[in-house]
Amino acid sequence: MDSDGSDEMMYDDNREMEEEDDSDTESEEKDEKSDEFQILNPAALDSTMTTSISGVVETLEIPSGTARILLQKFKWNNDILMDKFYESTDVESLLKVHKIESSESQGASETGDCDICCDTGTLTGMSCGHVACYECWKMFIMEQVKEGHSEIQCMASKCELLMPDEKVLGYLEDSEPLKSMILNNYVQTNVFLKWCPGPNCENAVKSDYCNPHLVTCTCGTRFCFSCCDDFHNPINCRQMKLWLKKCSESGENAKWIIQNTKDCPKCLTSIEKNGGCNYMRCTKPACGYQFCWICMDSWEVHKHAWYKCSSFDKSKDTNRKEYRSNHDRYLFFYNRFRIHVESVKLEKKLVAKVEKLMDKMQQRSIPWAEVRFLPAAVDTLSNCRRTLTYTYVFAFYLNSNNHSIMFENNQKDLEMATEQLSGFLERDMEKVDDLKALNRDVQDKCRYVEHRRKVLLDHCSEGVEQGIWNFIEE
Repeated sequence: MDSDGSDEMMYDDNREMEEEDDSDTESEEKDEKSDEFQILNPAALDSTMTTSISGVVETLEIPSGTARILLQKFKWNNDILMDKFYESTDVESLLKVHKIESSESQGASETGDCDICCDTGTLTGMSCGHVACYECWKMFIMEQVKEGHSEIQCMASKCELLMPDEKVLGYLEDSEPLKSMILNNYVQTNVFLKWCPGPNCENAVKSDYCNPHLVTCTCGTRFCFSCCDDFHNPINCRQMKLWLKKCSESGENAKWIIQNTKDCPKCLTSIEKNGGCNYMRCTKPACGYQFCWICMDSWEVHKHAWYKCSSFDKSKDTNRKEYRSNHDRYLFFYNRFRIHVESVKLEKKLVAKVEKLMDKMQQRSIPWAEVRFLPAAVDTLSNCRRTLTYTYVFAFYLNSNNHSIMFENNQKDLEMATEQLSGFLERDMEKVDDLKALNRDVQDKCRYVEHRRKVLLDHCSEGVEQGIWNFIEE
């Protein structure tokens, strides 16, 4: 990449602020990486779940299978469960409210004809009084596990009493599928746990914070803890989901998706309506939001405001059509978004190039410690490129005002600095024979691009806190 004297002056000036920039970089790294999280493999995850169950067993003096279902009802939040227990001061009442069979209840047992298979023999059941033969219970429970249920209800129609795990396991020859289902539900319903979205990765991540932040699994996958998509600073999770959906609308299944599904108003999970009733409940375990399929309002609010389903909001419909039909504007931002996504992929080749250069340097007896700035520079470039990628999504949803002009200037500065660092690492790095000069040039460019990145991200986050951004609603 060609450079003129003004570029050199820019980096000379930047060296004078070296200590300040180093502080900025460390601060930014802390913002993204210091959130406490643990990477848990299946064994460690099972141990963590068992510890949570044991605490409830000890306090409430109930079997572990009953405690597991009760914790699942409270999304594995022990504090909320304990609060509810101390409010009721009665374990039996707490179990009854959540329709869980008490360990003190005696299951029904009698001799007679099974209503399901008509065989005569010993019939057993739960405290609700519904009975069947052993083989029918076994087939029913096995089918429930196969369908992915970690809570097994009584087989009787409209009976919602839940069977404790100990009783369920008594009917299963192979308990592993149920244990796997329970472990999966433990992660799915716990706001402080997420499965790593990396391909073929079985790890889960446990974090002290359920808000959006960057986590990196041991398999190398980087993702947002809140939504499990690629880490998308400066846009929020809702904008990320809207953007991914908008990008997918060009696919061949888009027409079917638009005609047959709607997004949960709370978590944006796509939901297909499979019945005539317009009462809907989000199928995502951690959400469960209840809403009206017609007007998409909360079901609780909707029950007292039926007029919303029959009243046409012209302005809302007009605005939605206006933004969705603005195809040229979308393509402008999408093309720039896609170009940077591709650049992130292509720049992975730099890792091999840097390793090769480091090997050459070590053959010249240059210690590894003196050349470790090279892989660090590649990481810096990757972080800045990823941030730059999502600035175009941020810009797509941003309405124009004085603050958006400042954002565009910061975006332009970050893009210029990123391309300068990328060009140097790809084309000019090997031309520099002087290690000290190479170190200085790389460090200068890295400090400057990180400084520009921090300026942009700080402006975005401060704008959210102060409410200065005016976003397009879709």
